[in-house]
Parts: sequence; C-alpha cells; structure tokens
Amino acid sequence: MIKVRFAPSPTGVPHIGGIRTALYNYLFAKHNNGKFLLRIEDTDRKRLVEEAEAAIINSLKWLGLDWDEEIIHQSNRLSIYKEHVKILLDKKIAYEKDAAVWAKMPGNRTFSWEDLVGNKKISFEGKDQQDFVILKSDGFPTYHLANVVDDHLMGITHVIRGEEWISSVPKHLYLYESFSWDPPKFAHMPVILGPDKGKLSKRHGAKSALDYKNDGYLKETILNFIAILGWNPGGDREILSLEEMIKIFDIKDINTSNPKFDPAKLDWMNGIYIRSLSREELKAELEAYGVDLIRYPAKELDGLIELTKTRITKLSEFDELVNPFFNQKKQELESEEKQIRDNLKKKFSALDSWQEEKILDILKEEVKEKNKKMSVVYKIMIGAERGLPLPQALTIIGKEKTLKLLND
Repeated sequence: MIKVRFAPSPTGVPHIGGIRTALYNYLFAKHNNGKFLLRIEDTDRKRLVEEAEAAIINSLKWLGLDWDEEIIHQSNRLSIYKEHVKILLDKKIAYEKDAAVWAKMPGNRTFSWEDLVGNKKISFEGKDQQDFVILKSDGFPTYHLANVVDDHLMGITHVIRGEEWISSVPKHLYLYESFSWDPPKFAHMPVILGPDKGKLSKRHGAKSALDYKNDGYLKETILNFIAILGWNPGGDREILSLEEMIKIFDIKDINTSNPKFDPAKLDWMNGIYIRSLSREELKAELEAYGVDLIRYPAKELDGLIELTKTRITKLSEFDELVNPFFNQKKQELESEEKQIRDNLKKKFSALDSWQEEKILDILKEEVKEKNKKMSVVYKIMIGAERGLPLPQALTIIGKEKTLKLLND
C-alpha cells in the first residue's frame, strides 16, 4: 500500500507552499487508495512556536485534508532514535564528538536516485558531502536521522516535498543503506516564486491557509489554486473540485519549472467559486465567516445576496458593499452635489412604479445634466465612491429606503 506523509515542523505557521506539499501528498495517496499520514517534526526545541501545531492541524481540517491514523510526534520517540544511533555507533558509521553524535559520510561513493518530478536522475559525490550530526547534545535527533527512521518505521513509500530538500537526500540514502533498509521513492517539487520571481515569502503576501480563511477566501478556492501551482491537470482546465483532483492527479504531471504565485488570479478564482454557490450556500458561507446577516432586513436580504454575489471576490467584501445602504456614511456635500441630491429625491418621489429601468434612467439623466460621473451619485447616496450597481440595489431596498438615503 502506498503511504505518504506531511511532516511539518511547528517552528511557524506553514504558508501556502507548505500546504501545497500537504495537498500533493493527500492527492497522491487518495488517487492510489493509499494512506496520508501526519507527522509533527518537533525536535528543534529552541525554535518551537507555541501556536504552530494547532494552526497546522486547523489548516488541514479546514481544507478537508483528513489524515489517516494517529498523529506522530517525534518528541515522543526519543528512545527509538537513540536505539538507532547505537546501531550506527556499533557499526562504526557514527562517532561522538563535542557531546553530539555524527554520521561519517564515505568519500568514495556516488549517491543517486531517480526523482519522480521530471523523471530525472540526480547524483551527488560522497567526497562533496560532509559528516553530519544525527543526535544533538540535548538528546534530540536532527532532522536527518529522525526523518529517515520515522519514514521507515511508518512504512512511507513516497516522499513528496519541496526541492529545497534535494541536498539532504545523499545523507538520507546513506542512512537507509547503513540500516539495510530500502529507501522510499522521492519527488521534489519546484519552489513557488513570488511575482518578482524570487522565492515566495511574506513580503510577496505569502500567508497561511488560516490567514486566507480570515481574509474571506473559500477553502475550495485555496485547494484549487495551490493545486495548479506546479501541477498540470491536462488541457486548459483550471477549475477543479477536490474529488476531480483526486481522480486525475499524477506525479508525472508536476511541472519541473517554478510556478509563480499570482494574487490577482487567486482573487479571480475565489470570485468564480463564490458565483457558483446557490443563495443558501452563500448565506451559509457568510454566516460561517462571521457576517451578521440578521442585521439586514430579511425582505431585502435575498436580493442583496444575489446581487452581491456578482461583485465580490472575497466574503469579507459583503458588508463593505451592503452595509452603506442601511448605515450610510455621511459626507459633506458641495452645493452642486446637494442640488443633485434634491433633484434625485424629487424624481424618485414622483415615480409611481419602482422599477430598475426607470431608476437607471433617472440616474443617467441627472449625471448627464450636471456633467458628473456616477461616483458622485454614490457619494451622495451611500457615502462612498463605488459600490453595488445602484439601479439594482435601489430596486431591491425599495423606494422608502432610497428616499431615506437622500435625506439631509
């Protein structure tokens, strides 16, 4: 059975690159009817961040990347690592120095493997490798030892991770050989680049999955967006559900070139997903996000949700667009703007049939007569320069509320 793992270190909250690693492992496991395991690599005690593990777990839960079996914590397995250190010491493959245990790399060897991303052979010469610590002076193992021991004992068949780990593979291959174990297959993904083609970082806006959740993105968007950051599902398809991704995912379709993070495309995709929701589904998403829909009149709410759905790219924008129609931001109007306000009030009051087309005609007529832009009307009515399409919005909220917006 295929087994893969997501093995984050709780030294910080993983940003979108780390979550992509989790997703690719998940997709590969589920496509092959295998298992997706979660291991917390918490051996670097000095760099632990208290809230990081909870953020890792909550991120995976929110995205629906459910893991199989119990979570493994490396800090609970110190006796296991020390047993394996003893094996290497007994074989004279490891030695003690400066209160730590080191593994001695052979200089007369070539370490090679076929990487599944791009099906390319990667080789390192042993003479170019340095001895490395496997057990630190504090009694905790280093990444190299714990990673290899746990992958073997957990039955991991494929290691799918970022290409920044390629340089560690010679050390790991040597440890596998030293323990007389078969190594897993390796797949190293190109790192994600920012818009300036530098490695994606916080300065590019790289955030955690939970940050994107708080910003008003749907989990379906985040999964879809990060999936195609380096994976080609075939053809020109870009909108894919998690179920569709599981069905077609193949490591051979991971690109060898570095993908570029495009915030504008993320917003576009979130808008696509929001517009695909039914009114009731969007209501549920808004409420789950924390929007207090009860504050808006039930009579107008359904219409406003349908209208807003065509305009927002994030759930966070709903209140920004809807609230001004019920809680107007008062702004000081110039004399000509006051005249436009009074004219609109007069013309709207005279309307005996409250219809979108008639409202639009009045708005167009007024801005044309005064040679003004529609932004002036927005300022007068809701105290902002832009917002929901006024003819549709005013039709929904009705004549009485519209006239209220035009009161002094």
